[in-house]
Amino acid sequence: MQVPLEITYNHVSQSDWIDEYIKERAEHLDNMCDNLISCRVTIEREQHSQHTGNLYRAQVEVSLPPKKHLVGDKKGVVEDMHVQLRPIIRKAFEAVEKQLKKETARRRGDVKQHENSYESHAFVVRLFPDEDYGFIKSPIDGQEYYFHRNAVLHDDFERLHPGTQVRFEAEMGEKGPQASTVQIIDKPGVRVPEEGEEAIEQPDDWKKQ
Repeated sequence: MQVPLEITYNHVSQSDWIDEYIKERAEHLDNMCDNLISCRVTIEREQHSQHTGNLYRAQVEVSLPPKKHLVGDKKGVVEDMHVQLRPIIRKAFEAVEKQLKKETARRRGDVKQHENSYESHAFVVRLFPDEDYGFIKSPIDGQEYYFHRNAVLHDDFERLHPGTQVRFEAEMGEKGPQASTVQIIDKPGVRVPEEGEEAIEQPDDWKKQ
């Protein structure tokens, strides 16, 4: 890893056992990829939560050349830090590991570049800014994916509008399909397909959402 591991605590006291566990998981990521640039991990307790217990979030973000970011984000209610926080951290790292395996395979040529070329593209169809989440929809099979503000790269959540085209990583969440590593491609009607590339049509019903 080119940049030292970065661990940030928000509304959570620093803990040696958390640090050690994160270091172990980060070393595993580093061993999976020989050109990992950085790994940033955030552990935070959400304030003003409506849950009966304390809602904690673990976010893992790694960067690869050139300007590739992978993000794993998991939440859970924690009453016993030693028992319940570790699985949340583990699941966030596992989400990144899954993306990293796919990206590594693609770069090695194990997966052809044109295969599933449209699976990672979608359009924003619904947004709930006050609640920090929204939904995107695949123009190929009509599948919708939930995404949270924290899954949008470069803090670009505020730039999203219905019809915005995005690139994302799909995964199965606790309540169904969800998107991580959401990255804006363009605004509606702006992007001109590159030579040899087919245009991705917007869903017919996105304006109705």
